[in-house]
Amino acid sequence: MSSQDIPEENLPSEQGDAHDGAVTPHSDPFADPGLPPHEHRVQDIDERAAKRSERVIAFLFLLSMLATVGFIASYVALPVDKIIYVYPIGHVSALNFSLGLTLGVALFCIGAGAVHWARTLMSDVEVADERHAISAEPEVKAKVLADFKAGAEESAFGRRKLIRSTMFGALALVPLSGVMLLRDLGPLPGNKLRHTRWSQGKLLINQNTNQPLRPEDISVGSLTFAMPEGMKEDDHDFQQEIAKAALMIVRIQPENIKDKKELDWSADGIVAYSKICTHVGCPISLYEQQTHHVLCPCHQSTFDLSDGGRVIFGPAGHALPQLRIKVNDKGYLEALGDFAEPVGPAFWERG
Repeated sequence: MSSQDIPEENLPSEQGDAHDGAVTPHSDPFADPGLPPHEHRVQDIDERAAKRSERVIAFLFLLSMLATVGFIASYVALPVDKIIYVYPIGHVSALNFSLGLTLGVALFCIGAGAVHWARTLMSDVEVADERHAISAEPEVKAKVLADFKAGAEESAFGRRKLIRSTMFGALALVPLSGVMLLRDLGPLPGNKLRHTRWSQGKLLINQNTNQPLRPEDISVGSLTFAMPEGMKEDDHDFQQEIAKAALMIVRIQPENIKDKKELDWSADGIVAYSKICTHVGCPISLYEQQTHHVLCPCHQSTFDLSDGGRVIFGPAGHALPQLRIKVNDKGYLEALGDFAEPVGPAFWERG
């Protein structure tokens, strides 16, 4: 059946009528719906509501300031080794927990205050603008500047002095959290690196047996490790102190000791040297009894314990410090003082 046989009232009109939901060629499926009518916020029409929002924003900024002060106080007051129980996390470092909590609150409150400010007090009028070329024309630049000035005025930044003052305070205090982290770069070591736990009268304690050492406990060709009297492995600062005070003891026939000072500082051929390598601070543990050489396992620095602990091979910069010892009236080995020079590596660069 041709179109001529269809009644005229059943034919699609020229305006693009649809039959059974079909879209005619003249209809536009992507018509511009336009912008909905602008709905004013309660803060736009009620100044009391605007004041409430202002106080909320100021409170968030003030809370950020208090959290920053809490961060600094926690960093200064809490000890590093203090452990607390926090449900449901469990046992955590009190310092780490307080630093994370206070810094998180400080940053969150600044962000929440800024978002609340933008959603309740700043202008929310929709502005439609045509796309333009990347290179702006002078007229466009002038328009942007004008829009910026208008936006600054509409944000009420100049009128809302409470928000402005508290925001500046919060932003000014937050960077102090980063400044406080610089504390870990100091304080300067002062003369701490020049002293160890050794002093006159301190007995030499065998690290394996925790018993005072006698000369007969040290045989020729053996290597013994010692620590100062009074140190215990369960002390909170044991690792820090033993890193400076660790001692290795060997017995050499007096006629085989080449250095006169080393001989004078020994006791019946028993010499005591720092166990800490003068290269990067590794503990020395390899001893060759025929040559009296000790070898650092990290970078193979080699020291001659029969010749003042001097370096004979490797990257170490200076000889091992020697500890002056004697045999006391009770027959035990004891120190006659501290090391005469700083132990460990690169002292002059560190101190």
